Amino acid sequence: MKRIGLLSDTHAHWDERFARYFAECDEIWHAGDIGSVALVERLQEICPVRAVYGNVDGGELRRMFPEVLTWQCEDARIMMTHIGGYPGKYAPRIRPRLMQERPDLFISGHSHILKVLYDDKLRCLHINPGAAGLQGWQTVRTLVRFCVTGKDFHDLEVIEL
Repeated sequence: MKRIGLLSDTHAHWDERFARYFAECDEIWHAGDIGSVALVERLQEICPVRAVYGNVDGGELRRMFPEVLTWQCEDARIMMTHIGGYPGKYAPRIRPRLMQERPDLFISGHSHILKVLYDDKLRCLHINPGAAGLQGWQTVRTLVRFCVTGKDFHDLEVIEL
């Protein structure tokens, strides 16, 4: 079993509660618009970080992280990108890759809107953790924690900051 902390759209904003909420996690996944290398370094002090760059991330973050990341966690295939859309309305740039790779979990950010949806067509769980930073129009900042065991995603928690 792996315990995952998921966030997006921090826009360089560090919140001390990140450390508290992710302290028991095995990995932190950041779905883009990180905002600064310093923020990544602080997250890495908690546990290992996997991330993708977002549309506001500059050259240094784009050299550190890819636009799309695909990997195996336990027995589940994970795909993460910043601008991904959601089931029924995937972003045109990611749609062909999604259809080809067919991940078990697809993660995206960008919209600042928390969504957890199941795509029956792809047989894929989609999570957008919302925005954890201060930039944007969202009125509630959110993080997500969940566990992966084999191909099962469970114990999902939405944390409002």
